[in-house]
Amino acid sequence: MQPLSHLESFVQSAEFGSFSAAARRMGLTPAAVSKNVARLEANLSVRLFQRSTRRLVLTEGGQRLLQQISTPLATLADAVEHAAEADRAPAGTLKVSMGQAFGRAYLVPLLGEFLQRYPAIQPDWRFENRQVDLIGEGFDAGIGGGLNLNPGMVARTLGTIHIVAVASRAQLQGRKAPRHPSDLAQWDGIARRSIQTGRIHVVTLRNKAGDAAAAELRPRIVFDDPEAMCQAALMGLGVALLPMPFAQPWLASGDLVRLLPGWWSDAGPTSLYYPDKKLLPARTRVFVDFIIEQFSQRGFAQRVRGD
Repeated sequence: MQPLSHLESFVQSAEFGSFSAAARRMGLTPAAVSKNVARLEANLSVRLFQRSTRRLVLTEGGQRLLQQISTPLATLADAVEHAAEADRAPAGTLKVSMGQAFGRAYLVPLLGEFLQRYPAIQPDWRFENRQVDLIGEGFDAGIGGGLNLNPGMVARTLGTIHIVAVASRAQLQGRKAPRHPSDLAQWDGIARRSIQTGRIHVVTLRNKAGDAAAAELRPRIVFDDPEAMCQAALMGLGVALLPMPFAQPWLASGDLVRLLPGWWSDAGPTSLYYPDKKLLPARTRVFVDFIIEQFSQRGFAQRVRGD
């Protein structure tokens, strides 16, 4: 039987495409990982990688071996970790990906209570507005909207996000409030440019009666970040169509006023993502339970709806 260190070095190198990346993940040196793979190849009498200065490429034999051992090896690693954790408090590094503004507004405020409950866990949170490969990049969990649910992942919905029209009180002073989305064409707007397509996003608003209409503002400012749009709206620079997680605190304080009550756009769910494993590490399991509990207690799902 081949040593587990050799098999793990092979799997990690195959997943990351380099010995250096695998070494960082495993806490070894690139030379040690390369030596482990070379010994595995020698023991099996099979060449597993075509090596180049830029990237490792699996051979046919390497692809076959990876397909056969990656899942059983992950299951074995989970079982060993689970057994080791059975008699001690959840501990270790908790690597989580989340959106920048959303994470600051909704996750960081929960951190004190989480650390009080689980002092042996060290959060390693990445604030980034991009799609991440949770499994491939070694994350324990991710929080966000519009992420691809790849095989081997679970999604727990925290709330369905609605988009609403808002403006500052100064922006509304002396003007008749719009009554229909088409009326917004007469207002200066803070438009949003899609990071994915580069185009200005046109929002279609709906109401409970089933009516739908495009909310086409006169673009006065164009941003690609909803937090910046919210800040500009607070400054009275125009009407903004904002996701409720960004607008709701300011609507509650009265600094922003909602236009067109009863009209909204569905932006899809914000979810908590994590690997689909029978034996989740204790740090991930308690984090998932904590986030579901806290978001439920704070009424997040109700607060981010616009209907």
